[in-house]
Amino acid sequence: MPSSLINVLARHCEDADASWPPVVPADLASLAQVLAAVPDPRRVRGRRYRLGALLGLCLVAVLGGARSLARIARYAAEAGPEVRAELGLSRAAPNASTLGRLLARMDGDALDDAVGTWITHHATDPVVDENALVGLAVDGKAVPGSRTSDTAAVHLLSAALHGSQTVIAQRQVAAKSNEIPALAPLLARFDLRGVVVTADAMHTQRTTAKKIVAAGGHYFLVVKGNQKNLHKQLRRLPWRQIPLLVRTRTTNHGRREVRNLKVCTVQAGLLFPHAVHAVEIKRRRVSRKTGKIQTKTVYAVTSLTPDQASPARMAQLVQGHWSVEALHHIGDVTFTEDASRVRTGNAPRVMATLRNLAIGLMRQAGWANIAATAEHYGSRPDHATALLKITH
Repeated sequence: MPSSLINVLARHCEDADASWPPVVPADLASLAQVLAAVPDPRRVRGRRYRLGALLGLCLVAVLGGARSLARIARYAAEAGPEVRAELGLSRAAPNASTLGRLLARMDGDALDDAVGTWITHHATDPVVDENALVGLAVDGKAVPGSRTSDTAAVHLLSAALHGSQTVIAQRQVAAKSNEIPALAPLLARFDLRGVVVTADAMHTQRTTAKKIVAAGGHYFLVVKGNQKNLHKQLRRLPWRQIPLLVRTRTTNHGRREVRNLKVCTVQAGLLFPHAVHAVEIKRRRVSRKTGKIQTKTVYAVTSLTPDQASPARMAQLVQGHWSVEALHHIGDVTFTEDASRVRTGNAPRVMATLRNLAIGLMRQAGWANIAATAEHYGSRPDHATALLKITH
């Protein structure tokens, strides 16, 4: 029977905040059916396990904290008959080498598109104003453990919802390239109307800004030395005469941080297309352990008009983008992504996709502590397998 993603997940986390109303999604298949429909790279002859069963196993194991192919295989071997039946594993549990060969040959784009489309239609993003534009953060990350003596580390570019830290799209950056060419195909999958794309300085490119606006979206882009003339223009704006509009205070990762934000309407002569406002953010960080103080001034440009985003909303967009970068911390600390030794073929990317999907499902339930969530699903595999049945 079809069930709501938010309702199913909320039952797994009694203390979760699932107060925002879920989006009414399109009539989609269950997550298990989506995984089963991904192109199977194996020859038909000799298949012992269905593709959907193996991918479902990997996802459920990752939800339970599995960090390697060996841990996934061990999870399958130790699973009870009910869990194995839910996963569709009627035979003996697959070993790590079987899983490794499959993931290495998977079509990374096809898998990312399938799970990205599914979770996009099911995800919600908690914003203060339901009419506010949705923040979509673009951020890249290398997977250091995938590096070999012959190949560079796999580098992935992801797009994630600000409020829920849910990754809804991912692309692998081509070898001997960088993130800039990968951004256009990443965003091409979305209707950007009602969306603000936020990105760090690497993506502050005129062509990128034009494409985002042409697609009906808006941008909020950090400006640094790679746009030397633009950065110089922003620094020369009369910031001392502009009043402070927003001050925010946060405490996390062992430090206190104060951010002061000012906004300046820009003239047509600014060296960036469709720019309406320039933003100055002054950050002051104090280490709670050492007392060391760090100050930094960051500039940004945005196509947002005053009617579309108040200074307070702009401050939320800044915070939202930087909070999404915490996903890297989660991957490295909770799932030991940087220490992963999964290196063959597309397996590093597939494992990253499964981690992103697992974290996204956890966030949609309102869980704040991902490590505690993994422990929960590790001890309650019936809750984890229930996610495979979610449709709408």
